[in-house]
Amino acid sequence: MKLYCLSGHPTLPCNILKFKSTTLMLDCGLDMTSVLSFLPLPLVHSTRLSKLPGWVLKDGNTQFEKELKECSGRVFVDSVPEFCLPETQLIDLSTVDVILISNYHCMMALPYITEHTGFTGTVYATEPTVQIGRLLMEELVNFIERVPKAQSATMWKHKEVQRQLPAPLKDAIEVYTWRKCYTMQEVNAALSKIQLVGYSQKIELFGAVQVTPLSSGYALGSSNWIIQSHYEKVSYVSGSSLLTTHPQPMDQTALKNSDVLILTGLTQIPTANPDGMVGEFCSNLAMTIRNGGNVLVPCYPSGVIYDLLECLYQYIDSAGLSNVPFYFISPVANSSLEFSQIFAEWLCHNKQTKVYLPEPPFPHAELIQTNKLKHYPSIHGDFSNDFKQPCVVFTGHPTLRFGDVVHFMELWGKSSLNTIIFTEPDFSYLDALAPYQPLAMKCVYCPIDTRLNFIQVTKLLKEVQPLHVVCPEQYTQPPASQAHRSDLMIDCQPPPMSYRRAEVLTLPFKRRYEKIEIMPEPPPKIAPPQTSKKRKRAAEGSPETQPFKPLLSGSIPMDQFVQALEKHGFSDLKIEDTAKGHIVHLQEADTLIQFEEDSTHIICEHDERLRVRLRDMVLKFLQKF
Repeated sequence: MKLYCLSGHPTLPCNILKFKSTTLMLDCGLDMTSVLSFLPLPLVHSTRLSKLPGWVLKDGNTQFEKELKECSGRVFVDSVPEFCLPETQLIDLSTVDVILISNYHCMMALPYITEHTGFTGTVYATEPTVQIGRLLMEELVNFIERVPKAQSATMWKHKEVQRQLPAPLKDAIEVYTWRKCYTMQEVNAALSKIQLVGYSQKIELFGAVQVTPLSSGYALGSSNWIIQSHYEKVSYVSGSSLLTTHPQPMDQTALKNSDVLILTGLTQIPTANPDGMVGEFCSNLAMTIRNGGNVLVPCYPSGVIYDLLECLYQYIDSAGLSNVPFYFISPVANSSLEFSQIFAEWLCHNKQTKVYLPEPPFPHAELIQTNKLKHYPSIHGDFSNDFKQPCVVFTGHPTLRFGDVVHFMELWGKSSLNTIIFTEPDFSYLDALAPYQPLAMKCVYCPIDTRLNFIQVTKLLKEVQPLHVVCPEQYTQPPASQAHRSDLMIDCQPPPMSYRRAEVLTLPFKRRYEKIEIMPEPPPKIAPPQTSKKRKRAAEGSPETQPFKPLLSGSIPMDQFVQALEKHGFSDLKIEDTAKGHIVHLQEADTLIQFEEDSTHIICEHDERLRVRLRDMVLKFLQKF
């Protein structure tokens, strides 16, 4: 059993598991941190960005001035943003049989894999994962395509050039494999390969392996996966949560008795308490509004935003914010708000019961009805007519490199009354803000990550007791910024096996038993020849009339075989030894018999009778099953 690591980002995993002659890809996350190296894409012309000076080498060389721009001591690529794909050279991806998706954040690289590698298999995911994943991809494509950029920078990617660049560009990994965003056509083609599954549904793969999704408690439809054969069991735990938020709770019992547990997607901010962060979010928001400023929340169109709106719903009146407009701007805002209300079976119990009252499970339905929350596809059109300040705007993208958020950064960045609150933990907020410096608006970092922390993981591993744990290298040592915190790493016995990008692990897995099936029925008789040609052809293809081919076993002793040939009148023989076996040349008959360890070939042109005669002589030396 082998594990190939194709992504070095522990919360955006992409691994391949080879198990029982089946090749399974576990998630295909897209590392978007690469876009932080690029300049933002403004929705309207930005004089500030267009006047940024080109970057010049220390020796005065100006050849990169067009590709690289400098802003407050940082260098950015002035080009279409590009993404860091999972590793494609480590293994032939056309050999992948199935892709198992854990949650909608871990499927963003799917179109690159299914449309450009020769992949012909099936993708398995739950319905909310597919539908919300589609929204995230649609939003991403829309953000990038609606601001076309003429220039594509490539010179800076040359190794000898990259070495001379300042950090972080100098340290960016495998920049030559970075790719532009896919198209909506590729998204639709990729999603058409997905087969929908439900929790605890058992899916048979080629009769060798069975896979089952379990609720992971992290997002709508998010799953952990059990991969098992008759005698072995592998658990894949990715993006799980034990907190009581809107999804169904995590199913832990089915993870017990695993031979191997592959663990990824833990919280990215192990020292922050999500409840505390939500409280801080609300109080900072209220303080800014009271002082007459606006609040900008860069976010994804699904997930944490539902929880934030729910907390604000409970907080608005007590904080005196009932007259403040909340705007949610995204090309998929409407679909996202509606989807969250219709996936009742995937919600936690108390939200499910509301559906049967009938009452919408999420309170944002009431916020929309009372006009406190308004949603728009973009800043153009209706939004510009309705826009009132002070207000709160939820919009994308959390990288601040594309989407409507770029417009609000340019609009509100110069005033210290305004505040930007970062809630998504996927990106460094300092890197996100870098191309907007100098910035007067206040910045608040309230990262909300409900995924498992190290205390919860240690407890979980003690309860489910896998024989071996496999995890990303980052989880086997404390974070660099808190090197003394030995509690911020995985603690289990035996110690976990770790992997990093482009590494192959052989998993400690001794197969002791194998299940085989022997058919008791004798082989069916060959059907009598039919007169009609048409019928005969149909009969040949039908499985009922096909005789079982016997299995052959044994090796052919060359001396005895040559004697048998001479007995049958073949005298002009020449025998040649090869690396894999022997070749017998019947010179007079111009025929070759090639013997190898596991096969025999008779090469005999235009004389079928002779070939059959020689075949029968070979078969006499072998046993038939």
